Amino acid sequence: MQKFYSHGKLLISGEYVVLDGATAFALPTKFGQTLEVKKTEDPVIQWKSLDHKGEIWFQDTFEIADLENSEVPQKHQNNEVSKMLFLTLFSAAKMAPEILKCNHGYEINTKTDFPRHWGLGTSSTLIANLAKWMQIDPYKLLESTFGGSGYDIAVAMQKTPVTFEKNESQNSILKTSFAPPFKDQLFFVHLNQKQNSRHSIEHYRQQDKKALDTAIEKISALTHIIVNCKDLLEFELLLEVHENIISQLLGLQKVKNRLFPDYPGAVKSLGGWGGDFVLATGTAEDLMYFERKGYSTILPYSEIIL
Repeated sequence: MQKFYSHGKLLISGEYVVLDGATAFALPTKFGQTLEVKKTEDPVIQWKSLDHKGEIWFQDTFEIADLENSEVPQKHQNNEVSKMLFLTLFSAAKMAPEILKCNHGYEINTKTDFPRHWGLGTSSTLIANLAKWMQIDPYKLLESTFGGSGYDIAVAMQKTPVTFEKNESQNSILKTSFAPPFKDQLFFVHLNQKQNSRHSIEHYRQQDKKALDTAIEKISALTHIIVNCKDLLEFELLLEVHENIISQLLGLQKVKNRLFPDYPGAVKSLGGWGGDFVLATGTAEDLMYFERKGYSTILPYSEIIL
Protein backbone atom coordinates (compact mmCIF):
# COMPACT_ATOMS: atom_id res chain seq x y z
CA MET A 1 0.00 0.00 0.00
CA GLN A 2 1.20 3.52 -0.84
CA LYS A 3 0.46 6.43 1.45
CA PHE A 4 0.63 10.17 0.75
CA TYR A 5 -0.04 13.22 2.94
CA SER A 6 -0.44 16.91 2.14
CA HIS A 7 -0.87 19.82 4.52
CA GLY A 8 -3.68 22.35 4.39
CA LYS A 9 -3.17 26.10 4.14
CA LEU A 10 -4.21 29.51 5.36
CA LEU A 11 -3.80 32.47 3.01
CA ILE A 12 -2.51 35.40 5.06
CA SER A 13 -2.24 37.98 2.28
CA GLY A 14 -3.25 38.27 -1.34
CA GLU A 15 -6.76 36.85 -1.36
CA TYR A 16 -8.50 37.25 -4.72
CA VAL A 17 -5.72 39.29 -6.36
CA VAL A 18 -3.39 36.27 -6.24
CA LEU A 19 -5.46 35.03 -9.19
CA ASP A 20 -4.09 37.88 -11.31
CA GLY A 21 -0.44 37.89 -10.32
CA ALA A 22 -0.28 39.59 -6.92
CA THR A 23 2.33 38.22 -4.54
CA ALA A 24 0.55 36.26 -1.82
CA PHE A 25 1.72 34.80 1.48
CA ALA A 26 0.41 31.50 2.84
CA LEU A 27 1.14 29.27 5.82
CA PRO A 28 0.92 25.46 6.03
CA THR A 29 -1.35 24.02 8.72
CA LYS A 30 -0.72 21.06 10.98
CA PHE A 31 -3.91 19.61 9.54
CA GLY A 32 -4.17 17.99 6.11
CA GLN A 33 -5.34 14.99 4.14
CA THR A 34 -4.05 11.43 3.69
CA LEU A 35 -4.44 9.33 0.55
CA GLU A 36 -3.86 5.57 0.66
CA VAL A 37 -3.65 3.49 -2.52
CA LYS A 38 -3.79 -0.31 -2.70
CA LYS A 39 -3.81 -2.40 -5.86
CA THR A 40 -6.79 -4.71 -6.43
CA GLU A 41 -7.60 -7.36 -9.04
CA ASP A 42 -10.70 -5.81 -10.62
CA PRO A 43 -10.11 -2.90 -13.08
CA VAL A 44 -12.04 -0.37 -11.02
CA ILE A 45 -11.22 2.39 -8.56
CA GLN A 46 -13.01 1.82 -5.27
CA TRP A 47 -13.03 5.20 -3.60
CA LYS A 48 -13.81 5.96 0.04
CA SER A 49 -13.48 9.32 1.81
CA LEU A 50 -13.39 9.59 5.60
CA ASP A 51 -13.81 12.71 7.70
CA HIS A 52 -11.77 13.72 10.74
CA LYS A 53 -13.89 11.44 12.94
CA GLY A 54 -13.16 8.43 10.73
CA GLU A 55 -16.70 8.36 9.37
CA ILE A 56 -17.39 7.77 5.67
CA TRP A 57 -18.79 10.89 4.03
CA PHE A 58 -18.41 9.74 0.43
CA GLN A 59 -17.80 6.51 -1.46
CA ASP A 60 -18.18 5.36 -5.06
CA THR A 61 -16.73 2.97 -7.64
CA PHE A 62 -15.27 4.15 -10.94
CA GLU A 63 -14.62 1.88 -13.92
CA ILE A 64 -11.07 2.46 -15.15
CA ALA A 65 -12.25 1.92 -18.73
CA ASP A 66 -14.63 4.89 -18.33
CA LEU A 67 -11.67 7.19 -17.71
CA GLU A 68 -10.68 7.03 -21.36
CA ASN A 69 -13.09 9.88 -22.18
CA SER A 70 -14.41 12.92 -20.34
CA GLU A 71 -18.09 12.05 -20.58
CA VAL A 72 -19.33 11.44 -17.06
CA PRO A 73 -21.16 8.08 -16.91
CA GLN A 74 -24.85 8.27 -16.07
CA LYS A 75 -24.38 6.52 -12.73
CA HIS A 76 -22.23 9.45 -11.52
CA GLN A 77 -24.39 12.24 -12.95
CA ASN A 78 -26.63 12.83 -9.95
CA ASN A 79 -23.90 13.26 -7.35
CA GLU A 80 -21.77 16.42 -7.60
CA VAL A 81 -18.89 14.89 -5.65
CA SER A 82 -18.90 11.77 -7.86
CA LYS A 83 -19.04 13.89 -10.98
CA MET A 84 -16.16 16.16 -9.93
CA LEU A 85 -14.04 13.25 -8.74
CA PHE A 86 -14.60 11.38 -12.03
CA LEU A 87 -13.45 14.44 -14.00
CA THR A 88 -10.43 14.81 -11.70
CA LEU A 89 -9.48 11.15 -12.19
CA PHE A 90 -9.99 11.54 -15.95
CA SER A 91 -7.68 14.57 -16.05
CA ALA A 92 -5.08 12.80 -13.93
CA ALA A 93 -5.26 9.67 -16.10
CA LYS A 94 -4.64 11.76 -19.22
CA MET A 95 -1.40 12.92 -17.63
CA ALA A 96 -0.50 9.41 -16.44
CA PRO A 97 -1.91 7.10 -19.16
CA GLU A 98 -0.25 4.04 -17.66
CA ILE A 99 -3.10 4.10 -15.14
CA LEU A 100 -5.50 3.26 -17.99
CA LYS A 101 -3.32 0.51 -19.42
CA CYS A 102 -3.03 -1.57 -16.28
CA ASN A 103 -4.99 -4.81 -15.89
CA HIS A 104 -5.76 -4.22 -12.25
CA GLY A 105 -7.58 -1.66 -10.15
CA TYR A 106 -7.15 0.37 -6.99
CA GLU A 107 -8.71 0.79 -3.60
CA ILE A 108 -8.26 4.42 -2.58
CA ASN A 109 -9.04 5.82 0.85
CA THR A 110 -8.75 9.48 1.78
CA LYS A 111 -8.99 10.98 5.25
CA THR A 112 -8.94 14.60 6.37
CA ASP A 113 -7.77 15.28 9.92
CA PHE A 114 -9.75 18.55 10.08
CA PRO A 115 -13.48 19.26 9.76
CA ARG A 116 -14.17 19.73 6.06
CA HIS A 117 -16.10 22.97 6.64
CA TRP A 118 -12.95 24.61 8.00
CA GLY A 119 -11.81 25.42 4.46
CA LEU A 120 -8.17 24.42 4.91
CA GLY A 121 -7.98 22.80 1.49
CA THR A 122 -9.92 19.57 1.02
CA SER A 123 -9.60 19.92 -2.77
CA SER A 124 -6.02 21.21 -2.91
CA THR A 125 -4.68 18.48 -0.63
CA LEU A 126 -6.48 15.90 -2.76
CA ILE A 127 -4.94 17.31 -5.96
CA ALA A 128 -1.49 17.34 -4.34
CA ASN A 129 -1.85 13.75 -3.12
CA LEU A 130 -3.04 12.48 -6.51
CA ALA A 131 -0.12 14.26 -8.18
CA LYS A 132 2.34 12.67 -5.74
CA TRP A 133 0.89 9.22 -6.38
CA MET A 134 0.78 9.52 -10.17
CA GLN A 135 3.96 11.63 -10.38
CA ILE A 136 2.29 14.33 -12.46
CA ASP A 137 2.27 18.14 -12.40
CA PRO A 138 -0.17 19.21 -9.64
CA TYR A 139 -0.60 22.71 -11.10
CA LYS A 140 -1.71 21.34 -14.48
CA LEU A 141 -4.09 18.97 -12.72
CA LEU A 142 -5.52 21.86 -10.71
CA GLU A 143 -5.93 23.98 -13.84
CA SER A 144 -7.90 21.24 -15.61
CA THR A 145 -10.17 20.55 -12.62
CA PHE A 146 -10.95 22.93 -9.76
CA GLY A 147 -9.03 25.94 -11.06
CA GLY A 148 -7.59 28.67 -8.87
CA SER A 149 -4.21 30.33 -8.50
CA GLY A 150 -2.29 27.33 -7.18
CA TYR A 151 -0.95 28.93 -3.99
CA ASP A 152 -2.66 26.17 -1.98
CA ILE A 153 -0.94 23.51 -4.08
CA ALA A 154 2.39 25.24 -3.44
CA VAL A 155 1.84 25.01 0.32
CA ALA A 156 0.77 21.36 0.08
CA MET A 157 3.85 20.44 -1.96
CA GLN A 158 6.43 22.58 -0.10
CA LYS A 159 5.25 22.07 3.51
CA THR A 160 6.63 25.49 4.47
CA PRO A 161 5.42 29.10 4.46
CA VAL A 162 5.58 30.41 0.90
CA THR A 163 5.23 33.57 -1.07
CA PHE A 164 3.45 32.78 -4.31
CA GLU A 165 3.06 34.69 -7.56
CA LYS A 166 1.02 33.28 -10.43
CA ASN A 167 2.67 33.73 -13.83
CA GLU A 168 1.65 32.55 -17.29
CA SER A 169 4.93 30.76 -17.95
CA GLN A 170 5.89 29.52 -14.50
CA ASN A 171 4.64 30.33 -11.02
CA SER A 172 7.08 32.04 -8.66
CA ILE A 173 7.16 30.02 -5.44
CA LEU A 174 9.60 31.02 -2.73
CA LYS A 175 9.97 29.18 0.56
CA THR A 176 10.14 31.59 3.44
CA SER A 177 9.97 31.59 7.22
CA PHE A 178 7.52 33.29 9.53
CA ALA A 179 8.25 33.32 13.24
CA PRO A 180 7.46 36.83 14.50
CA PRO A 181 8.03 37.53 18.19
CA PHE A 182 4.29 38.19 18.55
CA LYS A 183 3.07 34.88 17.09
CA ASP A 184 1.63 33.88 20.49
CA GLN A 185 -0.75 36.83 20.02
CA LEU A 186 -2.13 35.51 16.74
CA PHE A 187 -5.31 33.46 16.70
CA PHE A 188 -7.50 31.94 14.02
CA VAL A 189 -11.26 32.12 14.52
CA HIS A 190 -13.68 30.10 12.41
CA LEU A 191 -16.80 32.01 11.37
CA ASN A 192 -19.05 28.92 11.59
CA GLN A 193 -19.74 28.89 7.87
CA LYS A 194 -18.05 27.58 4.73
CA GLN A 195 -17.32 30.09 1.99
CA ASN A 196 -18.02 29.04 -1.61
CA SER A 197 -14.77 29.83 -3.42
CA ARG A 198 -16.36 29.81 -6.87
CA HIS A 199 -19.01 32.34 -5.90
CA SER A 200 -16.35 34.57 -4.33
CA ILE A 201 -14.24 34.44 -7.48
CA GLU A 202 -17.25 35.21 -9.69
CA HIS A 203 -17.89 38.38 -7.69
CA TYR A 204 -14.21 39.32 -7.84
CA ARG A 205 -14.11 38.90 -11.63
CA GLN A 206 -16.68 41.68 -12.00
CA GLN A 207 -14.31 44.35 -10.65
CA ASP A 208 -12.79 47.24 -12.58
CA LYS A 209 -9.52 46.38 -14.38
CA LYS A 210 -7.78 49.67 -13.52
CA ALA A 211 -8.66 49.36 -9.83
CA LEU A 212 -7.47 45.74 -9.94
CA ASP A 213 -4.03 46.67 -11.29
CA THR A 214 -3.59 49.22 -8.51
CA ALA A 215 -4.69 46.71 -5.87
CA ILE A 216 -2.28 44.07 -7.18
CA GLU A 217 0.65 46.47 -6.90
CA LYS A 218 -0.27 47.53 -3.36
CA ILE A 219 -0.97 44.02 -2.06
CA SER A 220 2.29 42.66 -3.50
CA ALA A 221 4.23 45.36 -1.65
CA LEU A 222 2.28 44.71 1.55
CA THR A 223 2.96 40.97 1.37
CA HIS A 224 6.72 41.42 1.51
CA ILE A 225 6.42 43.78 4.49
CA ILE A 226 4.03 41.42 6.33
CA VAL A 227 6.39 38.45 5.93
CA ASN A 228 9.26 40.37 7.55
CA CYS A 229 7.30 42.31 10.16
CA LYS A 230 8.60 42.01 13.74
CA ASP A 231 6.35 44.51 15.54
CA LEU A 232 2.75 43.69 16.51
CA LEU A 233 1.40 47.22 16.16
CA GLU A 234 2.91 47.51 12.70
CA PHE A 235 1.54 44.07 11.80
CA GLU A 236 -1.96 45.11 12.88
CA LEU A 237 -1.69 48.26 10.77
CA LEU A 238 -0.59 46.23 7.75
CA LEU A 239 -3.58 43.89 8.16
CA GLU A 240 -5.90 46.91 8.33
CA VAL A 241 -4.41 48.43 5.17
CA HIS A 242 -4.76 45.08 3.40
CA GLU A 243 -8.42 44.84 4.45
CA ASN A 244 -9.09 48.39 3.23
CA ILE A 245 -7.61 47.67 -0.22
CA ILE A 246 -9.62 44.48 -0.76
CA SER A 247 -12.77 46.05 0.70
CA GLN A 248 -12.58 48.96 -1.76
CA LEU A 249 -11.80 46.64 -4.66
CA LEU A 250 -14.71 44.27 -3.99
CA GLY A 251 -17.17 46.79 -2.63
CA LEU A 252 -17.68 44.59 0.43
CA GLN A 253 -17.68 45.49 4.10
CA LYS A 254 -14.67 44.41 6.15
CA VAL A 255 -15.32 41.46 8.45
CA LYS A 256 -14.36 43.46 11.54
CA ASN A 257 -16.83 46.24 10.71
CA ARG A 258 -19.53 43.70 9.91
CA LEU A 259 -19.16 41.29 12.83
CA PHE A 260 -16.66 42.59 15.40
CA PRO A 261 -16.74 46.42 15.36
CA ASP A 262 -15.86 46.78 19.05
CA TYR A 263 -12.99 44.28 19.13
CA PRO A 264 -9.78 46.03 20.28
CA GLY A 265 -7.34 44.03 18.14
CA ALA A 266 -7.05 43.47 14.39
CA VAL A 267 -9.29 41.06 12.48
CA LYS A 268 -8.52 40.03 8.91
CA SER A 269 -10.39 37.80 6.46
CA LEU A 270 -8.43 34.84 5.11
CA GLY A 271 -9.35 33.55 1.65
CA GLY A 272 -12.89 34.17 0.42
CA TRP A 273 -14.62 36.97 2.32
CA GLY A 274 -17.65 35.84 4.30
CA GLY A 275 -16.63 32.45 5.69
CA ASP A 276 -13.92 30.09 6.88
CA PHE A 277 -11.22 31.50 9.20
CA VAL A 278 -10.22 35.02 10.15
CA LEU A 279 -6.92 36.03 11.71
CA ALA A 280 -7.20 37.96 14.98
CA THR A 281 -4.56 39.59 17.13
CA GLY A 282 -4.82 39.82 20.89
CA THR A 283 -4.29 38.15 24.26
CA ALA A 284 -6.00 35.04 25.57
CA GLU A 285 -8.32 37.34 27.51
CA ASP A 286 -9.20 39.26 24.35
CA LEU A 287 -10.20 36.02 22.64
CA MET A 288 -13.02 35.52 25.15
CA TYR A 289 -14.75 38.25 23.11
CA PHE A 290 -15.27 35.77 20.27
CA GLU A 291 -16.45 33.04 22.63
CA ARG A 292 -19.11 35.36 24.02
CA LYS A 293 -20.29 35.97 20.47
CA GLY A 294 -20.71 32.23 19.88
CA TYR A 295 -17.53 31.44 17.96
CA SER A 296 -16.26 28.24 19.54
CA THR A 297 -13.44 27.33 17.14
CA ILE A 298 -10.55 29.57 18.19
CA LEU A 299 -7.10 28.18 17.49
CA PRO A 300 -3.85 29.79 18.67
CA TYR A 301 -1.11 30.05 16.07
CA SER A 302 0.89 27.23 17.68
CA GLU A 303 -2.05 24.81 17.45
CA ILE A 304 -2.86 25.22 13.77
CA ILE A 305 0.27 26.41 11.93
CA LEU A 306 2.94 23.86 11.05
